[in-house]
Amino acid sequence: VQLQAYGGGLVQAGGSLRLSCIASGLIFSRTAMGWFRQAPGKEREFVAIISRSGSSTPYSDDVKGRFTISRDNAKRSVYLQMNNLKPEDTAVYYCAGKSTILTYTPMHMNEFDYWGQGTQVTVSS
Repeated sequence: VQLQAYGGGLVQAGGSLRLSCIASGLIFSRTAMGWFRQAPGKEREFVAIISRSGSSTPYSDDVKGRFTISRDNAKRSVYLQMNNLKPEDTAVYYCAGKSTILTYTPMHMNEFDYWGQGTQVTVSS
């Protein structure tokens, strides 16, 4: 299984970025996907999750209303649209996946089995 995240970069506060993650080696349509981030000196934290059907999309309170997670099963990809970025959003962003039954949405980082390599997002003030 491989998850490849890309789309990070340097952006000014108030700007936008769109992260993408393409998966291979798994049945993507049966996999819940998530975005997590880790800032320097801090633990990795939950950002957003999307169920395998796309019908459930929980967000962390820190990003709710600014970030949108989506998926395209035909392209085996998950996206994170990040708007109104703040300096505190600076982190390495990781995509992750977990094979699930249709009605289950994983909610905790330790439930995810597959992890990508991360992409750096830096927001300047």
